[in-house]
Amino acid sequence: MMNYEREPVSEALPRGFLAGATRAPIRPDVDKLDLAILYSEAPCTTAAVYTSNRVKAAPLLVCQEHLVDGRAQAVIANSGCANAATGEQGLADARQTAALTAAKLGVRPSDVLVASTGVIGTLLPMERLRDGVSRIKLSAAGGADFARAIMTTDTRPKYAGGHCGRQGEEYSLWAVAKGAGMIHPNMATMLCFIATDAPLAQPYLATCLREAVDASFNMIDVDSDTSTNDTVIVLANGLAGGEPIDAGHPLAGAFRSALTDCCVRLARAIVADAEGGTKVIECVVEGAASPADARRAAREVVRSLAVKTAVYGCDPNWGRILAAVGNSGAAMSEDKAVISISAPESGCVYVYRQGAPLPFDEAQARACLAAPEVHLRVELDLGDSAATAWGSDITEEYVRLNSAYTT
Repeated sequence: MMNYEREPVSEALPRGFLAGATRAPIRPDVDKLDLAILYSEAPCTTAAVYTSNRVKAAPLLVCQEHLVDGRAQAVIANSGCANAATGEQGLADARQTAALTAAKLGVRPSDVLVASTGVIGTLLPMERLRDGVSRIKLSAAGGADFARAIMTTDTRPKYAGGHCGRQGEEYSLWAVAKGAGMIHPNMATMLCFIATDAPLAQPYLATCLREAVDASFNMIDVDSDTSTNDTVIVLANGLAGGEPIDAGHPLAGAFRSALTDCCVRLARAIVADAEGGTKVIECVVEGAASPADARRAAREVVRSLAVKTAVYGCDPNWGRILAAVGNSGAAMSEDKAVISISAPESGCVYVYRQGAPLPFDEAQARACLAAPEVHLRVELDLGDSAATAWGSDITEEYVRLNSAYTT
């Protein structure tokens, strides 16, 4: 029997993986861990998904170079400096970072992937980074430090993971992410690293990762900004044993579901930790004419500043939800749409049905919008496609944080 068991806080690394972190310091004015390594004792089948931004940071370009063969054995990540828009020097620094890590671990530079997050347009302090690499101590208990070292404006580390498989063929997943601002569908200022001891065929792993990212990180929004460094990497070292999992393997579906679940949990954690945010907005669109339409409509609702501010102010201005769907490009008919607002502790309030507003209890609607998780549902009645997106509200604190980010 196949199963998947979540872990509420997944700091434990899968077999064969080690991690560690140090304060380099990349930013000498910030007293925090800021340089980390994730390493597998065995070579890994690897896949990655990157930002859709046309401005791509140097570490991302190095990852693309090194993953031509779909293999890797380590990731080095830093916070405090994005190493983006830094020209040839930035590219040379990213390659040198991979080489320094490779020398420490005894692997090829091409087997090391590089990731950075922080301020755009600043060069990596290579002398401090070189010293930092030498001081990182790797262990099976180093996952927690790795998760903290990649944080920028995050207020807490973000984990997901669990165990998946069946008796005699069980494997583990461990995943961490960072992100709190510049978050928008098609990825965002976010990094995500996933490790598993499952044996995976590379084409299938790449397909599973694309599907998982589409259902998770490509369905969240904080502030409509997609950044230059966004990267999701999954490393599979196969040390759990067994035949490589491909589309025809009995455990293929179980692994695909487990990977998607980890990514969705991390995506929701990013939204819950949004810069200045106080609430998670979940929008479910049902009855769309196509899967693409369902995604367009759900994403447009959670990215709408008008919706975000209404949720922050607990204002049941449902017209903003309707307008966002109409603005999304998805097929819709006012005469068929139904809109409701709900929250786990406050019930469900229908506010619009088939072309006309509904009388509703405004106090109950405000109570729904005051909840930590606000659920918006739009029924289009044009087909059988559905999608879910997640966003945060926008607050004065978001403006304060982002108006002084580099100073």
